[in-house]
Amino acid sequence: MNILILGAGGREHALAWKLAQSPLLSQLYVAPGNAGTAAIAENIPIGVNDFSGIKEWVLSKDIQMVIVGPEDPLVNGVHDFFLQDEALCHIPVIGPQKSAAALEGSKEFAKEFMMRHHIPTAQYQSFTKETLEDGHRFLEEVEPPYVLKADGLAAGKGVVILKELGEAKRELTAMLQDAKFGAASDTVVIEEFLDGVELSVFVLTDGVHYKILPTAKDYKRIGEGDTGLNTGGMGAISPVPFADDVFMEKIEETIVKPTIDGLKKDKLPYKGFIFIGLIKVKGEPKVIEYNVRLGDPETEAVIPRIKNDLLEVFNAVATTHLDQVVLEMDKRTAVTVMAVSGGYPEAYEKGKEISGLDNITDSIVFHAGTTGEQGKILTNGGRVLAVTSFGSDFQSALEVSYKNIAKIDFEGITYRKDLGFDL
Repeated sequence: MNILILGAGGREHALAWKLAQSPLLSQLYVAPGNAGTAAIAENIPIGVNDFSGIKEWVLSKDIQMVIVGPEDPLVNGVHDFFLQDEALCHIPVIGPQKSAAALEGSKEFAKEFMMRHHIPTAQYQSFTKETLEDGHRFLEEVEPPYVLKADGLAAGKGVVILKELGEAKRELTAMLQDAKFGAASDTVVIEEFLDGVELSVFVLTDGVHYKILPTAKDYKRIGEGDTGLNTGGMGAISPVPFADDVFMEKIEETIVKPTIDGLKKDKLPYKGFIFIGLIKVKGEPKVIEYNVRLGDPETEAVIPRIKNDLLEVFNAVATTHLDQVVLEMDKRTAVTVMAVSGGYPEAYEKGKEISGLDNITDSIVFHAGTTGEQGKILTNGGRVLAVTSFGSDFQSALEVSYKNIAKIDFEGITYRKDLGFDL
């Protein structure tokens, strides 16, 4: 089969790495890809939202399946674009249609979905510029800390948690009145703060059946001990040690099944991954958010643990036969440590030469923000490389990742040295 992956990050490199192992694969393309995907696939210089450009390539290369990595094209309706085009409608797309992608595209839509289908989550209210004063009053009524979420996509940075009421009011004003996150914060959801430990659960569905993939925990803050600014993710551990069979059963019964049933009831067509961001509060799971794709960097820890032929699994999703797949998991723990550019998540420079990649042993290096130029690999983003290792537990896996990441160098390289500190 000829396969096209849309995206350019570590998640897409991990998917490409896994698909490249499939005997069913003929040719693999990644649009636009990075220096890592270039080594195992053909990169195509097309943006993920350039639907007409994607169509041209898909037809010229006889693509038989499209796998969508990031949320943007899904929220913008790439799956619908294929279904509505006579020349493309026979090509399966792994990723939900636009109406279902609103689960990530709009925090308000997601909260309403959870309330409607009795899925445990934080209490909330949403506000617009016109109801800013109501928002200020609502903040006065709720207990701190205050959780403010831009309704739309804000590249993982649209959630703010503040302890001071005055600060929360100023932030709400900045989001609604001053458009801090552009159109993404035209509506802001204020919700109750949930105190507990977080984890991510990944579900793959063909629209009727579902499979629960390995759990993972990611680390969002730039600084040690979860301090500093939010990032796209500084590392991940899979599985999560505290997610035992009893807790996973609760997640399946109270969250996964009602989510899949809710999608069917609401006629939201869904073939692809559902990322459920959860928090364990007093032993009970609650949903923080939905994403309509795999998380990054969790993918780089989860995908290597799946033993199945991933292309076979995706074919089962496309043909609604996922119930016939028996997922096999590596019992070992996988840990991913992310190397980022100096200054990230604020201003950073690109184009720094990366050295030491040839010295890595016992780890898989997934490229996130890299590009190739005249035989050199250069930094090309905030999050640059993801180093994934296996171990009997997260401590031993971390040891290997840290040993190897120390061999990599580029100007300004930064990484968290305390992953797993809270486990």
